[in-house]
Amino acid sequence: MPGLLARNVALHAGRPAWREKEFGIWQSWTWAEAAAEVRALALGLLDLGLQPGEHVAIIGRNRPAHYWAMLAAQMCGAVPVPLYQDAVAAELAYVLDHCHARFVIAGDQEQVDKVIEAEAAGSGIARMIYTDKRGMRKYDHKRLSWLADVQAAGLAAEARLRPELDARIAALGADSTCVMLYTSGTTGKPKGVVLSNRNVIETARASAAFDNLGASDDVLAYLPMAWVGDYIFSVGQALWCGFCVNCPESPSTMMTDMREIGPSYFFAPPRVFEGQLTSVMIRMEDAGRVKRWMFRRGMALARRVGPAILDGRGVGPMDRLAYGLGRLFVFGPLKNTLGLSRVRVGYTAGEAIGPEIFDFYRSLGINLKQLYGQTEATVFITQQPDGEVRPDTVGVPSPGVELRIAPSGEVFYRSPGSFVEYYRNPESTAATKDAEGWVATGDAGFIDAATGHLRIIDRAKDVGKMANGALFAPKYVENKLKFYPDILEAVVLGNGREFCTALINIDLTAVANWAERNNIAYASYQELAAHPRVYATIRGHIEAVNESLASDPILSGCQVARFLVLHKELDADDGEMTRTRKVKRGVISDKFADLIEALYDGRSSVYTETEVTYEDGRKGKLKATLHLEDARVFPVAPGVDAARAAA
Repeated sequence: MPGLLARNVALHAGRPAWREKEFGIWQSWTWAEAAAEVRALALGLLDLGLQPGEHVAIIGRNRPAHYWAMLAAQMCGAVPVPLYQDAVAAELAYVLDHCHARFVIAGDQEQVDKVIEAEAAGSGIARMIYTDKRGMRKYDHKRLSWLADVQAAGLAAEARLRPELDARIAALGADSTCVMLYTSGTTGKPKGVVLSNRNVIETARASAAFDNLGASDDVLAYLPMAWVGDYIFSVGQALWCGFCVNCPESPSTMMTDMREIGPSYFFAPPRVFEGQLTSVMIRMEDAGRVKRWMFRRGMALARRVGPAILDGRGVGPMDRLAYGLGRLFVFGPLKNTLGLSRVRVGYTAGEAIGPEIFDFYRSLGINLKQLYGQTEATVFITQQPDGEVRPDTVGVPSPGVELRIAPSGEVFYRSPGSFVEYYRNPESTAATKDAEGWVATGDAGFIDAATGHLRIIDRAKDVGKMANGALFAPKYVENKLKFYPDILEAVVLGNGREFCTALINIDLTAVANWAERNNIAYASYQELAAHPRVYATIRGHIEAVNESLASDPILSGCQVARFLVLHKELDADDGEMTRTRKVKRGVISDKFADLIEALYDGRSSVYTETEVTYEDGRKGKLKATLHLEDARVFPVAPGVDAARAAA
């Protein structure tokens, strides 16, 4: 990676490499300026005693300085370990102890405080470096340093340290460790995934060629730095292609900053696209009658012909003309509002996206595609080529990737991006990657015979059978439910049962807007979630999904027969979700066992007490009596039973 940085200085010295918005103003660094910042920090780390092979934990928001810290650590022969900035102290303590981090680069006072609290658990941190000095004046600075001071000290000692730094850079090779990224911990403690330079660079090279990425592209760096997706897009591909990485000022200004930058290459997990769609629907409900009419007419046309136009397929001249007018008056302004006007290549991954949500964006003329990947694969396992985009598949094998479907239905892959090992966990490494390099994904899927595309059904451990033998795949149903702006999260249950049930989280923003327009008063999330009209709305959404499932030859048995609306949002701080907002089904089953039992024994209400974690870390109990309702289950369409049996 330091070699790619040096190459970009030679090729693109004056081109912007990083931008950051601070105090409302965009600041830019060219490749030459960024390389000077990185080298100064690397010299400073050497001056502080950083040794080859040591781990440097980096925690904070997306900032150029934090990406430079990763490169500086690599120059020193050390291993950067980015952490989730919203992780609580206990989560940090586990990772810091597991990787034996001696150096921590923290973004601001909040992150420093969490690391200090985590140190009480026994992690042996020798030095902390902070990026933002606000609030840090009265701290004990025996082991604390401001990043700018570290750089200044490094430059002052450059004559002494230059030979050592150059020797460490020269010692790096393709098999040297590039980065260590921790898994989200959906099924247990997070595991440290060790990725080599070969993993990252070969994956960046192949994926960039697949989508014709180049130095003229722009990407927005807003996803957690600890997530492999951000690392490959904002570091791996950025260094390989030489394009510019843009860092927003804060999560609250991300959408505004995105409109100003207009990225040409954009990645977001489904939850981001779901949130944008919810925002659009809320705004349209508040719009005037003429605007609502134009939007509905325009979107009806877009859903019918938009994807075909995007893929270059034949469309009648009148439809093409009407779509052009729609682009002028509806789709263009909408894409500009979303910050997606310049997107040439867009991807979503991390979770399956609902087909209705996926089709909405493609109908606007946005080249949104799906990829399938994992931390262990350095992201890319499959990608959708242009012109072969489908909502129900995740594409063909990425360049250099081999796929194999086991008799059990589990997907295996082998690629240049396959991880080296799980750090300090040889048992899990051996269980995941065999001697021939085949890696078990833990996902169930199959190759579509007609297209050669991979279709993922669900996590292999989550796929089961209903009591009548029908396939149970909850994620597919959950994604269809989350298409509705009122539903933020859904957890479908039913493995081994006679029928399916669901726990629903309402989207507070969408439902509160609806409540305001309908003069419905409420005092809390809990009160709004329990309102009879909210239940009626959610029941309508569930029944609409059930009706569509009735005609599905594989998943018709997954119709939701009973449901309840939870009295609290599922939260990572409460252990119910990962930091990447994946539901921990095991935790849900244990924590809400009383609610699940009530759904299946026919009760119409249930009293429950749930432990919650407040923002300051205190614990409390949330008490509620929840209402349980039935939803209409539709008869299976003629011929579906036979098709299901054949499947």
